[in-house]
Amino acid sequence: MTTPDSDSLLAEQLLRLTRRVHRIQKHHLERSGLGVTPAQARLLRTLAHCDSPPRMADLAERLEVVPRAVTTLVDGLEGSGKVRRVPDPTNRRVIRIELTEDGRKALRQLRGARMSAAEEILDPLTDLERQVLSGLLDALVDGTPERTPKHGQGQRQGQEQGRGQGQGHNC
Repeated sequence: MTTPDSDSLLAEQLLRLTRRVHRIQKHHLERSGLGVTPAQARLLRTLAHCDSPPRMADLAERLEVVPRAVTTLVDGLEGSGKVRRVPDPTNRRVIRIELTEDGRKALRQLRGARMSAAEEILDPLTDLERQVLSGLLDALVDGTPERTPKHGQGQRQGQEQGRGQGQGHNC
């Protein structure tokens, strides 16, 4: 049974962990020497999961930011040769954003930096603790409880098919 105090403590721990994750990822990004900000890295990762080059509005929606923020990010990435603006083949007034070869190369390096950051963050945990944390984070991210109360404890139900897998996105 949780209390308001324990929920408040959990919320504070989650916020502190989020700040630590951002700090460590930023440090690893800086060490990579790519000259990519965390927000630009997120945009590159989003592009990599799109089935076809998205419109700026699609990126803004996926990133949950205002379109102007995407324009600024794309300007920076385009200036460094990691993305390019291309006209839509069916409507030349529509501009789409696609990864360049330099962008794909940067993504591979970014994955390495992210893996290093993840290893640093998760280092104190055992394999079992990592599995438990993964299940708990899935439940929190999805916002749907996967447990049914049984004798004061939660019992894990089967995971939904396809959950947690990096499925392609239309963008």
